[in-house]
Amino acid sequence: MKAYVFPGQGSQFIGMGKVLYDTNPKAKELFEKAGEILGYRITDIIFNGTDEDLKQTKVTQPSIFLHSVITYMCLPETPHPDMVAGHSLGEFSALVAAGALSFEDGLKLVYKRAMAMQKACEIAPSSMAAVLNLDGDIIDQICSEIDEVVVAANYNAPGQIVISGTNEGIEIASEKLKEAGAKRVLKLPVGGAFHSPLMEPAREELMVAINQTHFNAPVCPVFQNVDGNPHEEPEIIRENLIKQLTSPVRWVQTIQNMIVYGATEFIEVGPGSVLQGLINKIDRNVSTEGIQ
Repeated sequence: MKAYVFPGQGSQFIGMGKVLYDTNPKAKELFEKAGEILGYRITDIIFNGTDEDLKQTKVTQPSIFLHSVITYMCLPETPHPDMVAGHSLGEFSALVAAGALSFEDGLKLVYKRAMAMQKACEIAPSSMAAVLNLDGDIIDQICSEIDEVVVAANYNAPGQIVISGTNEGIEIASEKLKEAGAKRVLKLPVGGAFHSPLMEPAREELMVAINQTHFNAPVCPVFQNVDGNPHEEPEIIRENLIKQLTSPVRWVQTIQNMIVYGATEFIEVGPGSVLQGLINKIDRNVSTEGIQ
């Protein structure tokens, strides 16, 4: 069974989608439509901007969404996914691929999400860090004993968990986690504590937009970040999407559940190959490939 997966923030690069734009009329039309929806030519940044321009959350998220979704929509043969999932931001791409959201509504929600997260980042100085080779239970326990806000945010793969919190919380946790046996704790180049309680202002803002958006029943199960389980009921999908901003991304559980459900082939659609690497660490018995 084929599972299509979609990447999140961090996979972007200047020039992504440019060849598709130049060679595929449908892709060009969709990129141009995106500019009309957003009110500015985002392609100018995606194709010709600087890395710093592209790293801004308000630009990064719609850019990755557009690259992933347009690439998917312009595949030579119409895909018939048996199931889909997306990592964080990628969940919006997955919902469009599964027909639960329209292209236009998906882009509007992603842009709203990006702007709301950018504002939340400016309220409290915060960041994230990757913890390598330390058991998740130990990480959870250490984080819970720190007075500052710091939590496990992404359960990415065995031996790779990302923590999220205030700058001070990340510093304190980093030292304690290394003392507890972590091989390394690497601060990530992000300007906020995504998937932590510090995203509550963004969650509240995005909730209003999500509740005003129409969701269809997807054509296949959507495995969602908050619980790693398959969902097909629009109202449950909506609720999980609202919870996502302040809840951890349970990627290991998501992939394991997709495999139990019957997935044998994972196809990553969008920039980079991060998800292929994580899936290979979770289970080497499945095949992975990328389309970008």
